[in-house]
Amino acid sequence: MDEGKGISLSHNDFKGKGFTTRAIHDGQGAEEHTGAVSIPVFLTSTYKQTSPGKTKGYDYSRTANPTREALEKSLASIERGSYGLAFSSGMAAITAISMLLKSGSMVLSSDDVYGGTYRLFNMVLNNFNVGIKMVDFSNLQVIEKELEKSKYDMILIESPTNPLLKVYDIAAISGIAKKHNVKLVVDNTFMSPYLQNPLDLGADIVVHSTTKYIGGHSDVIGGAIMLNDSVIYEKLKFIQNSTGAVPSPFDSWITLRGIKTLSLRMKAHCENAMQIFTYLMEKKEKGLVDKIHFPGYPGTEYNKIQSRQARGNGGMISFSLNSSKAREFSEALDLFTLGESLGGVESLIEIPALMTHLVIPKAEREARGITDGLIRLSVGIEETEDLINDLEKGFKKVFG
Repeated sequence: MDEGKGISLSHNDFKGKGFTTRAIHDGQGAEEHTGAVSIPVFLTSTYKQTSPGKTKGYDYSRTANPTREALEKSLASIERGSYGLAFSSGMAAITAISMLLKSGSMVLSSDDVYGGTYRLFNMVLNNFNVGIKMVDFSNLQVIEKELEKSKYDMILIESPTNPLLKVYDIAAISGIAKKHNVKLVVDNTFMSPYLQNPLDLGADIVVHSTTKYIGGHSDVIGGAIMLNDSVIYEKLKFIQNSTGAVPSPFDSWITLRGIKTLSLRMKAHCENAMQIFTYLMEKKEKGLVDKIHFPGYPGTEYNKIQSRQARGNGGMISFSLNSSKAREFSEALDLFTLGESLGGVESLIEIPALMTHLVIPKAEREARGITDGLIRLSVGIEETEDLINDLEKGFKKVFG
């Protein structure tokens, strides 16, 4: 099948244009038959063939759908990649990447990752003889030694990490990976393509939960893979079609709509997060806050790396109280909704050890610093003063 050559969504080459221009226009030109400026939602499962096997570019929507195709073009563009693939969730995207591996393969991963990623590799893929070792990627020598003493087929990292917001030197890790002929996969969900582009730093594959910042409105579940290698792309495209974990046309359209305002939202997320970080630093100086985890923490090694490889600090902050009442703190807020996920326009608060990372055994969580007292904030785009006043309720609840 000659995919993408049938129903035409007028598409221009926006290479070299600014991020917001590409986010609005790339892959999203007017539909040529009607002139519709907004990409149509092609709600169809199958397509008429003029002769057996002869199509206008599409035969079945699991394989390709014009709305999803527009999304995939847009995803590739905003992540500065050659190819994009859309999936029904971030975990579906990571699962597709894992299917590049064979039985007996080993993955080297950062030890601070989303609980769902931990669950996939340690509780599902282990049944198929795919192994994983998790180490702290802050020490490049540890990575080098691991690759020298054992054979690995893939490196998987987040930067910043979830939930401790460790920042890893993607370019340096890429250099080590290439030296040992290992593919580097970077989960770029926390930064979004607006703030960071791992492909430019040497990563082979970038993965996102588009549920988060890319969609941006807490109303759609999705995942994405972006890359430059045509051979790997064809393999992943085959896996995508074979396993069928694709987003619906409507989900694709909703995600496309989110992409259009990504740059505007990320600016607001970053501004709010920095002001809330300053507020939390004041609480730390008063002895109410113990630790703060934030890529923009001045003077830290993480901040030095972040300044080199990203264009902002993002909207995520984690911190722990000088109190055992993190649960009470989280329940006292109104604007910060107590819930899982992140990256939406509304602010969220959660306790990773009791929510997103509960699947990790307690002793292992605590050894990594994910204690029951760790609080994670996804700072939204509300008025900063209102968010700070809301956090103040939590401090009053805990400390009086």
